[in-house]
Amino acid sequence: MAHKKPSLPEKTCVTCGRPFKWRKKWAKVWDDVKYCSESCRKKRDKQATKS
Repeated sequence: MAHKKPSLPEKTCVTCGRPFKWRKKWAKVWDDVKYCSESCRKKRDKQATKS
């Protein structure tokens, strides 16, 4: 059984509003991460170009 990781930092996605936790691949850029997934980032980019 895997152990739980309750002490990881958490942010809220700018696009969908869902919370997401720190991932190892984001270690160096955590301060710049705004989206929970690539699909949310793409949706946000499309919305920005329409406005």
